[in-house]
Amino acid sequence: MQIGAYSFGDTQLNPDGTTRATAEAIKNLFDAIVHADRVGLDYFGVGEHHTVSMPASSPGTLIAAAAAATSQIILGSAASIISTDDPVRVFQQFATADAISGGGRIEITAGRGSSVETFPLFGHDLNDYDELYAQKLDLLLTLNNSTTENVTWSGRTRPAIGDLAVVPRPVTGSLPIWIATGGSAPSSARAGRLGLPLSYGIIGGQPHRFAPLANLYRQSAAQAGHTGDNIKVSVATLGLVAPTKQEAIDRMYPGWVRLNVEMGRLRGWPAPQRRDFLAQVDAPSAYFVGAPDEIAQRIVDLHGHLGHMRHFLQGDFGGLPQEHLLESLTLLATAVKPRVARLLAAK
Repeated sequence: MQIGAYSFGDTQLNPDGTTRATAEAIKNLFDAIVHADRVGLDYFGVGEHHTVSMPASSPGTLIAAAAAATSQIILGSAASIISTDDPVRVFQQFATADAISGGGRIEITAGRGSSVETFPLFGHDLNDYDELYAQKLDLLLTLNNSTTENVTWSGRTRPAIGDLAVVPRPVTGSLPIWIATGGSAPSSARAGRLGLPLSYGIIGGQPHRFAPLANLYRQSAAQAGHTGDNIKVSVATLGLVAPTKQEAIDRMYPGWVRLNVEMGRLRGWPAPQRRDFLAQVDAPSAYFVGAPDEIAQRIVDLHGHLGHMRHFLQGDFGGLPQEHLLESLTLLATAVKPRVARLLAAK
């Protein structure tokens, strides 16, 4: 089981509640990735958002920088919003990061995006949501599966490519490409049919309810003739690790309130209530908030339902102090990860 973290960037707050510089948030995220590598985490994902509070708008850039400053950790997007980006540029950015890393540590997770701010930002129509994703995923896979630098592709959502060079190529010829979903049955089936690994982003409810989707994914893969190591599931959840559960709750709750107030303004959600947060921090709910032993046990319990091979947490939102994020990463690597390995071995 790989243990890791992910982030969209987290803009810190001044004592009066005003936001600090978004550039500082990017530097903090870079430092967190380097720290995660140093303490022994297996994976770090950089998501894509385009907001003041979550300003990690260019995963490929951050991952390329982190590739030069790390040596062991797997780095990936979590996720790249390919519906509104150009797959050629996404592929080139991640292939460049792969070259910088020496090869074998860089992944792309292709998502449609739960937030819609990228559509007006990059001049796309939200009504084209599904077609944009399907067409651009096809282009991304065509680029990745090519055996030469020159690529030919045509579609409806982007000008055709006629035997043109797309460089650099990844060190080993191709990159791992995952499909991201927040719990869509069609997305699970699509990943299976394509023979691609699947990443579930679980931000609420009870994670074990994703078990039928994971089964659908594996059944779809088998029906399409896909077997082997590429048929695998990862899980991303909200969560924070601290020496005690109460410390974890006290650290994560203020940011959770700020995030939900912000999202409520955008999406019409009701005002957040503390009871709603507390209802999510105990098993079998979705927030992995607590001390190392509890978090390890919950990851192993969820593995019994989903059979996932990677679990990674996001805890830095709403202005979480950087020192709390770094401590959570340290505990994930040095306490949760070995405990998960022992529990799985005992099974």
